[in-house]
Amino acid sequence: MQKTKTNKMGRVFVIGVGMTKFDKPGTRTDDYPEWGKEAILAALQDARVEMTDVELATAGYVYGDSTSGQRVIYEVGMTGIPIFNVNNNCSTGSSALMLAKEMVESGKYKCALAVGFEKMEKGSLSAKFMDRENPIGKHISAMSDLTELVAAPMVLQMFGNAAIEHMNKYGTKPIHFAKIAYKNHKHSVNNPKSQFREEYSLDQILNSPKVFGPLTKLQCCPTSDGAAAVILASESFVRSHGLESQAVEILGMEMLTDLPSTFSEKSHMNIVGYDMVKKAADTLFRKANKNPSDVQVVELHDCFSANELITYETLGLCPPGTAGQFIDRGDNTYGGKYVVNPSGGLISKGHPIGATGLAQAAELCWQLRGEAGPRQVPGVKLALQHNLGLGGAVVVALYQLGFPEYQTRKIRIRSVAAAISDEGFTITPYLKILEQAMQEDEDGLVEKHRAIYGLKVIKANGETGIWIINCKTGKGKIEFNGKDKPDVTFIVKDSDVVDLLMGKIPPQKAFFQGKVKIQGNIGLAMKLTELQQTAAKKIEVLRAKL
Repeated sequence: MQKTKTNKMGRVFVIGVGMTKFDKPGTRTDDYPEWGKEAILAALQDARVEMTDVELATAGYVYGDSTSGQRVIYEVGMTGIPIFNVNNNCSTGSSALMLAKEMVESGKYKCALAVGFEKMEKGSLSAKFMDRENPIGKHISAMSDLTELVAAPMVLQMFGNAAIEHMNKYGTKPIHFAKIAYKNHKHSVNNPKSQFREEYSLDQILNSPKVFGPLTKLQCCPTSDGAAAVILASESFVRSHGLESQAVEILGMEMLTDLPSTFSEKSHMNIVGYDMVKKAADTLFRKANKNPSDVQVVELHDCFSANELITYETLGLCPPGTAGQFIDRGDNTYGGKYVVNPSGGLISKGHPIGATGLAQAAELCWQLRGEAGPRQVPGVKLALQHNLGLGGAVVVALYQLGFPEYQTRKIRIRSVAAAISDEGFTITPYLKILEQAMQEDEDGLVEKHRAIYGLKVIKANGETGIWIINCKTGKGKIEFNGKDKPDVTFIVKDSDVVDLLMGKIPPQKAFFQGKVKIQGNIGLAMKLTELQQTAAKKIEVLRAKL
């Protein structure tokens, strides 16, 4: 019998993230296309790629007409790529991310964009279509079989009843839910992207208006406007563009929908996803060969403090029934076993539904890259994401640095100052003579190497100079801060660039020694060796003139 071959899926990396500030609905005077554009451009800049490098996009939103994703992405570029619009309730953002991730993982695409956005109304969420069955109608019916419905938003009742069930079953107290809100509001003080940045005392949280069960107003997430975006890439794309130092690998990602036990077990906690989340998390850790204890930082879906509390148990951060003790020990914040929602979570950061899952991914990438500023969790090696939507779906994911060895020898272009002139760079006089040689072109080098080359040179003080060497038209030209888009860019320190230009360091050797980074067409980059050899005599003549 012939064995069936199984295709090994490729690794997938986050190479860029971006998000807007999350705002109270109506705060901004512009509209969702501008918010999406802001997030996408930030992600592209972070990734150091162009929209033309993106081969596929997914767009997540809940409150919007069909093809709103196109309307957003067209603001950045109309390149004809496939665009998939995604709506999966509150797990929409991570669902869009997972779809893009699987497309790259399959090998069909090397670079993909996932963007999420939402323009929301003030106040509690409510159904928009009254002439058809509500998608969470079955969940509401199951809840009504267990308890009497009251005049409060249905979703609030669902999570409030889950809190009451946990209290009755395990002895959890109202203060435990309040401590979660206290923590998340405190974390958000250090997040400039957060909708709310006020710190509240436990008494203020407990004494804020009661909304349902043990939950008070300050334990509930707000409606929000905003957008977030993530750029994904294959391993070959990461390596060919020299992005190893910032690439965060999606180590595993699982989505699960409701199980029979959602309704059959007669449990309020199951109605809001307890069993569903537990099975998804167990599957994720098993496939990734990791344990919850390996995690340092978590971004989870705290639409209400009740959901964060029961999710501690479903994710395996603590055993079932022990969430109260887990909170009392401070194992959910800085100095404890985990730091949960360093961004402030949905409760403080806000919850523009389509953007939430992607904003979670952005925070975890910043944490892994050590770029979270005052929110930074020490020693992050493994990060966990949880994004839940009723109706229902949950997405859980694990992230880690894709190439941790590059953290000690990375060149971070985005963190250095751009030079306004070419004065003071060692390479400047050499490039001026090289341009003269291109005009003379005695050896026909320009014709042999038709392309646009970029050269980014970094001084010891971090100042960066960028030259564009255009060999595509005529005899070519060299411009400092030129506007032409290079086919390949070399990133090198000022102290090494002359040796590279003069052929003392072969490009391949310089690359593997970490002395040069390459972005763009790797084939053109490797041709530099041929160019060096061909031009060796001419370069010596030029050098003698200096």
